[in-house]
Amino acid sequence: MTTAPVLAQQCGGDFRQFLAGVKQEAISKGLSAQAADRTLAGAQIDRKVLSRDRAQGVFKMTFLDFSKRVISGYRMKNGAANMKKYASVFQREEAEYGVPAPVITAFWALETDFGAVQGDFNTVNALATLAHDCRRPELFRPQLIAAIEMVQHGDLDPQHTTGAWAGEIGMVQMLPEDIIKFGKDGNGDGHVKLKESAEDAIMTAGAFIQHLGWQRGQPWLQEVTVPQNLNWAETGLGKTKSGSQWAALGVQPRWGQISSNLPASLLLPQGRKGPAFLAYPNYNIYLEWNQSFIYTTTAAYFATRLAGAPRYNAGNPDPGLNDAQMKQLQTKLRDMGYDVGKIDGILGAGTRAAVQDVQQRLGMPADAWPTPALLNRL
Repeated sequence: MTTAPVLAQQCGGDFRQFLAGVKQEAISKGLSAQAADRTLAGAQIDRKVLSRDRAQGVFKMTFLDFSKRVISGYRMKNGAANMKKYASVFQREEAEYGVPAPVITAFWALETDFGAVQGDFNTVNALATLAHDCRRPELFRPQLIAAIEMVQHGDLDPQHTTGAWAGEIGMVQMLPEDIIKFGKDGNGDGHVKLKESAEDAIMTAGAFIQHLGWQRGQPWLQEVTVPQNLNWAETGLGKTKSGSQWAALGVQPRWGQISSNLPASLLLPQGRKGPAFLAYPNYNIYLEWNQSFIYTTTAAYFATRLAGAPRYNAGNPDPGLNDAQMKQLQTKLRDMGYDVGKIDGILGAGTRAAVQDVQQRLGMPADAWPTPALLNRL
């Protein structure tokens, strides 16, 4: 006698039985058995995907180092050329979804170098591997079902479609479920092909970013100069004042006008002596796209450059901590009762908040930038 359906297992176990369960689920959601078979027939576990997943992107560069590396003259030039080449598509996108061309273009550049580097992992294998692996099946099993739907639409080739190790596809690197929900046929060929069609990628990115909460006509990030007598404890993500309140404290724009009525946070990625930015509500959309503070601030700043802002004033920040020192600091902060997450050497939101609190308690400028001087005091 066979026990209850082995096929319905959510993850792990025999790979072929797992795929049979995925097929049943796809059919129960209205997809065809043929599309499921075409998608899953040749699927294999990809060990390289698992090792990438275990290694998970360690983000230890500073804002200045990362932004200098990724915002090259080549990308600035190509960004301007692409905004010109696809001007009519960007106009259509902005009329419909409200997202300015530089915002999409900066993502397009950072994610795939305008489509040149889209990843060489077989998409179905990557998704099947991560759905079968029991670390995050709730995220990847629905993506595998969505990939079957894309195959049924003729928008994904199970044998030949490749992308990132975690299953993102195309010029702006999106997961199948998001492509199904927000995919737009920008060139009118009846398909959504984000790998080949820049028009599809632009329109789809606009629809997706609007869905994340983008407010039409509002700024996202603005470089400013700050007076040296500011109360640094009031800076950082999650602490807001209106633009006019920041202006009254002596914060001045380096480009454009401060938006007086909008709430804004004052970001100091490398402390009070480095670059300073006002982050408006639209900046939060970047954190929905990618949770890394350094990546999102760089992407948002890159978009302002493509929109005409000057290069930032790098200032002269105090030297930061190396990897070993950062882990030492995180360990000390954890022992003091702060929640800094993993001891990973990454200056994430939890570590920044703890650093700012400790600086304030020690009577140091509370700009959330950890320095060797702070480590020595602890």
